Amino acid sequence: MPSLDRLAANDSSSLRAFFSAPQSVASLLSAVLEPLVIVSCWYSLHIWSGRPFGPWATALSLLIIALTFPGRARLGRKPLQMALDIALNWALLLCILGLSAYVTRGLDELDWPLVWEWVLVTPVLYWMALMLLRAFVRRQQGTDHARRQAVVVGGGTLGLRTAQAVAQRDASRRTVVGYFDDRQDGRLEPEARVQWLGRIDEVARYVDKLGVREVYITLPMASQPRMRSLIDGLQGTTASLFFVPDVMGTHIVQGRLQDVSGLAVVGICETPFTGTNELIKRSSDICIASVVLLLTSPVLVLLALGVRISSPGPVFYRQRRIGLDGEEIILTKFRTLRRLQAQRIQGEREVDGEVTRLGRWLQRFSLDDLPQFFNVLQGRLSVVGPSPHAIALGSEYRQQVKGYMVRHKARPGITGWAQINGPWSTDDSVRALRERTDLDLDYLRRWSLGLDLRIMVQAVAGVLRRGWHGA
Repeated sequence: MPSLDRLAANDSSSLRAFFSAPQSVASLLSAVLEPLVIVSCWYSLHIWSGRPFGPWATALSLLIIALTFPGRARLGRKPLQMALDIALNWALLLCILGLSAYVTRGLDELDWPLVWEWVLVTPVLYWMALMLLRAFVRRQQGTDHARRQAVVVGGGTLGLRTAQAVAQRDASRRTVVGYFDDRQDGRLEPEARVQWLGRIDEVARYVDKLGVREVYITLPMASQPRMRSLIDGLQGTTASLFFVPDVMGTHIVQGRLQDVSGLAVVGICETPFTGTNELIKRSSDICIASVVLLLTSPVLVLLALGVRISSPGPVFYRQRRIGLDGEEIILTKFRTLRRLQAQRIQGEREVDGEVTRLGRWLQRFSLDDLPQFFNVLQGRLSVVGPSPHAIALGSEYRQQVKGYMVRHKARPGITGWAQINGPWSTDDSVRALRERTDLDLDYLRRWSLGLDLRIMVQAVAGVLRRGWHGA
């Protein structure tokens, strides 16, 4: 039978040593404020008017909580921007609630005078509550207790960037008072030389004497004895310690700290589509592609007949492209060219200069891309993602642009962040390619389902605008 000491050792080895940072009070209040105000206003109006709060009103409250929790963080916005954002999201929420009431035949159960009062009063009360919360948070951050002094160990480029990032994080709460480094020569950044406080072996004494609250260490881990001595000294103080790894020059995509059996693993380049995010992304792709194909099925049949009749050749054109994780995929489009042989590559497109009259019209409105929604259902494409580049261009682009292959950590998309914001795909300059790649990486960093919906709306609007203007 195992001893108690061994059981205790085994149990302690399974304990997590690293946790994600707890949510701030302001973020927590922002998360619960929106559903709280909406439901409280709904309930209060029932009490004020003496109307019963029946089963349908209760069901509506639960649906509101499900749709609005957690609430969006709006405290950092200006009052007018905050009001516009509230109005737009409130209109969207009302549309969803109205559709739900229509589908469940609950429109007849509504007390419409009370509903209109609720519709008009709720966004105003929510805006006022946000303004009060904003004033409260700013007052708390302005107190002497909330202010935190910090020092940076290391006066190089990374130390300077760390100080700037800490100051920008919350200028009213954190003040970087200076830098510690054993060097005092030209290897230090000019600002670090001006704010130089002493040598590294003096950090602990300075922190303890002046009550510094945070220490940011930017030294390389290679200097292990010096680092060990520094950390041992700082652990005799009450300061919070932060180590800043030197990943400058590396594209940070979905950076995160993970606990791997008690070992701290810093992830700096990871796909956002893991776990529940992967499920959400794939489910949305299947739903959107299915709806598009269902609604456009008569158009697809007519276009296929038009392509077949307008010029000799196959209806569909298959392209070899770079897909997820750099693997080769085959995509399908309506044929827009008279000949499929001897094609040349321009920008990100394969062309031969002979576009049919129907093909020119299809390209204007991007209707030649409609068959790619079948590729979405097959899992080769996503509705929104980086542009799928030709196989022949992959090796060339890889050498020209740093971080180019990182964009393939997501499925390529029919449209994407770079397609609606970057240089048009016929621009094959290195500068344009770098801009598009930077936008693709920005998409991976910022991904959310809301961002995908925004991109789709802007893409449709852009296609219609270019099509009607003949671009």
